[in-house]
Amino acid sequence: MRWDTPWGALELDPALAAGSFLVAVVVGLTGMGGGALMTPMMLLFFDVPPLAAVSSDLVASAVMKPVGGLVHLRRGTVNLRLVGWLCAGSVPAAFCGVLVARLLGDGAGVQQVIKYALGVALLLAAAGLVAKAWLGARRDAAAAEGDAAPDVRVRPIPTLLVGMVGGLVVGITSVGSGSLIIVALLLLYPTLRANRLVGTDLVQAVPLVLSAAAGHILFGDFRLDLTASLLLGSIPGVYLGARVSSRAPGGVIRALLVVVLFASSLKLLGVGTTATVGILLAAIAAAGCAWWVGRTRAARVRQPQSP
Repeated sequence: MRWDTPWGALELDPALAAGSFLVAVVVGLTGMGGGALMTPMMLLFFDVPPLAAVSSDLVASAVMKPVGGLVHLRRGTVNLRLVGWLCAGSVPAAFCGVLVARLLGDGAGVQQVIKYALGVALLLAAAGLVAKAWLGARRDAAAAEGDAAPDVRVRPIPTLLVGMVGGLVVGITSVGSGSLIIVALLLLYPTLRANRLVGTDLVQAVPLVLSAAAGHILFGDFRLDLTASLLLGSIPGVYLGARVSSRAPGGVIRALLVVVLFASSLKLLGVGTTATVGILLAAIAAAGCAWWVGRTRAARVRQPQSP
C-alpha cells in the first residue's frame, strides 16, 4: 500500500499491519505484551533489523499509551506520587538506554547485541508474568481475609531504582514498561489494589515511552513506514481486544502469552527449533505439575476439619 504525504511517498506493509492487529488484540485482552510481542514479531517474521524494530515499536507505543493512561486518570485509579518517583528514574534512564545502544556501534555487531538483549528481556518478561500471577493470587487471598491495607506508603529510593532499571531496559529493548515494572511494583507494594496497580503502571509508562521514543527518533533507527503499519493494525486491534476482554478467558490468554514470550526469547538467543520445542514441552509439563500440586494443597486447606 502506497500513500502520498506532504513528506513524500509512504509505503505501508499490509502483512505487518495484520500482524500488529493480532498482537494488539492480545494487548487489549490482557493489558500487557505490547513491546514484548510486537518487536519479536517484526524480527522473527518480517526480518526487520533489531534496532529499527525497537525504534518503530516505541514510537508507535508513544502514540497509543496516553489513551489508556487518560482513562485511568479520569477514573482516579492512579497513585500519582508513585508515578512521580518512577518517572524521576525511568524517563532519563530510557533516553540513556538509547544512547547506550547507539554507542555500541552501527554495524551487524550492535544489531546482534540488541537481539540478544531483547531475548534476555523477553525471558525476564515471561518470568515476570508468572510472578505477577502468583503474587496477584497471594494478594487477592490476603484481601479476602481482610489483611490488605487500603493505602500504601511510598518508598522513594526503591521506587526510583525500579524506574531507572526499567527505563534502561525499555530504552534498549522496548520491553518492560508493562511487564517488568508492574512485577516490581507488586513486590514493593503488595497491598496496592489491582486497579490502582494497573493504572499507576500505565500512566508512568507514558512519559517513559515518550522519552525512549524521542531518543530513538533522534539517535536510533526510526522508520516512518514501519510505525505507520504498526499503528494501522494496532489501533483497531487494541480497541477490539478491550471490548471483548470481559468475556475472554484471561488466565488462558496469559498462559499462552508466557509460552509465546518464552519461545520468542529462545529463538532470539539462537536456540535451535528442536531444542526450543523440547524446552517448551518440559516447561509446560513442569508448570502443569506445579499448578496441580498448588490446587491440591489449596483444596486441602479449604476442607473443614473434623472435630
